[in-house]
Amino acid sequence: MTNTTSSSVSNRLMSLDALRGFDMFWIIGADSLVYALNRMSQNPATKFLAEQLDHAEWAGFRFYDLIFPLFVFMVGASIVFSLTKTFAEKGRAGAVSRVIKRGILLFAIGIFYSGGFTNPWPDMRLMGVLNRIALAYTVAGLLFCWFKPRALMAICCGILIGYWAMMNFIPIRNIQLEKTNLAGLAEQAGDTKSVKLFRASGNPASINPSAIKESPAWAAAETMYTATTNRVTGKFGPGYNVADHFDFEHLPARKYDLFFDPEGILSTIPAVATCLLGLFAGLILQSATFSNSRKLAWLFGAGVACVALGWLWGLQFPVIKKIWTSSYVLVAGGYSAMLLGAFYLVVDVWKCQKWCQPFVWMGMNSITIYLIKNFLGGTFSKLSARFVGGDIKTFLDAHVAKGFGDLLISILGLVIAFWIVRFLYQRKMFLRV
Repeated sequence: MTNTTSSSVSNRLMSLDALRGFDMFWIIGADSLVYALNRMSQNPATKFLAEQLDHAEWAGFRFYDLIFPLFVFMVGASIVFSLTKTFAEKGRAGAVSRVIKRGILLFAIGIFYSGGFTNPWPDMRLMGVLNRIALAYTVAGLLFCWFKPRALMAICCGILIGYWAMMNFIPIRNIQLEKTNLAGLAEQAGDTKSVKLFRASGNPASINPSAIKESPAWAAAETMYTATTNRVTGKFGPGYNVADHFDFEHLPARKYDLFFDPEGILSTIPAVATCLLGLFAGLILQSATFSNSRKLAWLFGAGVACVALGWLWGLQFPVIKKIWTSSYVLVAGGYSAMLLGAFYLVVDVWKCQKWCQPFVWMGMNSITIYLIKNFLGGTFSKLSARFVGGDIKTFLDAHVAKGFGDLLISILGLVIAFWIVRFLYQRKMFLRV
C-alpha cells in the first residue's frame, strides 16, 4: 500500500478509473442485487437482467462474459499512460523492470487469492483470474516497451490468427474430458469401478480429482485418455478442444473445471490480444494530435467493427469465454472499446463527473477491493448478512415483500464496499501492482 499525492491522482484520466470501477462494481456484488430483484418480482425485465448476469453455459455471449475481458482491456489502456511516464523518467530499462516486477507481484497475489499454500499439493491453483491478468499485463507491457504501434497491431493479429489455426488444425484425441461423458464411456466398456468414480455424489469442488494426490478418478481419466488413439480436429466443446486437452496433459495442480481450466495455459495467449486491444485504445486517448471527436470516432468505429467481425468469425470459431476464442476477443474488445468511448465522452469530454465518483474510488483500488471480497468468503453479502440477516431477513420477507431481505443484504454489502474504497481514496492509499 502506498501513499499518493493529490496531484498525481488529479492527473489521471478519470474515465479510465471510472470504467474500471464500474467493471469491479459487478464483480463484487451488483449481480446479487439483480438476482434479489428477480426473486422479488419475476417479470421479463428482471429475468432478462438476471440472465445477462450469468455466464453463457459455453458458446455465446452475455453481459457477464464481458466483465473479465473488460478488465484486461482496461489494463492494456492503462499501460500506455503508466509506461509512457516511466519511459520519460527512467528509460526503457526502467519500464521493463517495472513491468516484470509488477507482473510477478500480481501473479503471486493471484496464487494467494486462490488459497496459496493452504492445502497440500496438488490442491493449489496456479492459474486464475489474477494470474491471467498478470501474464497478459506482463507480455503486453514488454511488447509496448519494444515495438511501435504498427508492429503491435501485426502481433495482435498474429496472436488471433495463430490461436485460431492452433485450435482448428492441431489434432486431439477423440475424447471429451467431462465426468458425465467419461462415466458413459466407462459404462460402455463395462468398467463399473470407473463409473462410480466419475458419478460420485457431492460437491464437485470437494472431490476435484486434479486436487487429490494419486486420485483414482484422475488415473482412470488418464487411462481412458491415453487409450484413445483416434484423432480429430476442429472441435470446440467443453473438455473437447486443444486448449482443454493441453491443460489436462500439462497444467499441474488443481484445475477449476476438474480436468481443465478456464484460465488455462493456451487460452491465456489470446488474452494478451485482449490487453493489446486495450493498449490501442489507450494510444488513441493519449494522442495529442487527435481531437476528442476523432478519438470518439475511432473508439466507437473500431468497437463496432470488432463486434461485427467477431460475430462473423464466430460462425466458424464460436464465441466462447472459457477457451477465450479469437472471435470472443474481438466481440468483447469491441464492446469494451465502445464502453470506454461512452465513459470518455461523458466523464472527460462533457465533464459530468459527480455521478461516477464512487466508481473512481473503486477503480483506483480495484485489486484491493477484489482481495477484500476474497477474504470475506467471496461476497460482501456475507458481511452485510451479519447486520440484516437471520430474523431481520425473515421479517422483511414476510412483511414487506418476498425476497426483500436478500435485496437489503445485497444493497448493504455494496454500501460497505463503497465505504471501504472511499475511506482508502480519501487517505490517498492505493494498492499498486
